Amino acid sequence: MDAHPAHSHQSHPVFCTIVPPHLLDRLSRGESEALSGRARRTLERDASQRTRRRVITIRHAALAPARPPADTADQKPQRTIYDAKKKETLPGEKVREEGDQPSKDASVNRAYAGLGATFELYLSAYGRYSIDGSGLPLNASVHYGEEYGNAFWDGEQMVFGDGDGEVFRDFTLPVDVIGHELTHGVTQYTANLEYFGQSGALNESVSDVFGSLIKQHSLGQTADQADWLIGVGLFTDQVEGEALRSMKAPGTAYDDDVLGKDPQPATMADYVDTGTDNGGVHINSGIPNHAFYQLAKELGGHAWERAGQIWYDTLTSGGLSPTCDFAAFAAATAKAAGSRYGDGSAEREAVLKCWSEVGVAPQEAAGK
Repeated sequence: MDAHPAHSHQSHPVFCTIVPPHLLDRLSRGESEALSGRARRTLERDASQRTRRRVITIRHAALAPARPPADTADQKPQRTIYDAKKKETLPGEKVREEGDQPSKDASVNRAYAGLGATFELYLSAYGRYSIDGSGLPLNASVHYGEEYGNAFWDGEQMVFGDGDGEVFRDFTLPVDVIGHELTHGVTQYTANLEYFGQSGALNESVSDVFGSLIKQHSLGQTADQADWLIGVGLFTDQVEGEALRSMKAPGTAYDDDVLGKDPQPATMADYVDTGTDNGGVHINSGIPNHAFYQLAKELGGHAWERAGQIWYDTLTSGGLSPTCDFAAFAAATAKAAGSRYGDGSAEREAVLKCWSEVGVAPQEAAGK
């Protein structure tokens, strides 16, 4: 076991964007001056926000206990939406609070609904009262920056750009993007996975997993009905691609002359060693993403029920080291499946099989 169990040290909120730096970097070096300039400005804004996050550390225990859902009727979201009015000062002007009538601004309403869909999945499926387990108010700002091509979680709130209209549309459009970013908050309050290398790729993957589950839950889809794509609708019609990432077939989400080809591997055989993007956190996340997809497909039914429950149990167990790698995470999922469903259960067998299919051998961290 780690000398410092996950729940004893401070949580370090990380700055996490939905569009990976490698994609923006590719855009910034393109031939179109308009496109490359916008991508460069988005990268610069992301860099300054990232620096700001390093300076501010929220002081709270990483493992906030989920409040028991004795009477979930009393557990309501507390949402506030702000309009940044194309400026970069957060949060901006308050435009909609919990219980207010819908706004005339569709971005405000989509952000409000997406925060609600995220709150609803965590409460109804896992008894988790908001992202910290204790009813944390959910805040979001829309219309951030001029033609800002990203959305992010900054450790305290959600922020959405409007996109540039050429490559990216409004970032409030896909509900899984909202769920993805808010799940970075859940991870921050639970396993607190370090945003680098394999633990960083797991941090990204967990956000994709629950982002997808939030979309599936809001649409009432089974694992077979779901598209397993992240960020459908973000790209404009000018882009050759359907989404930012595919959990079903990593590496196939887009293949565009300006954006390049989706670089995600589906298995360890194609693992990408890179110094960029914090050690490829948005690239190698394809491997645990694909493992989860295989598990959900194998178990069938609603993916948030058994497959999602095993991942949620793993995230909130207190047994993950913040620096855990794929092998340690795989071992933890097998343990979680055994604890909940039994060591000889179909669920645990399916977990072992899904990791084997992506080339990860479950192995507890050294020293445990």
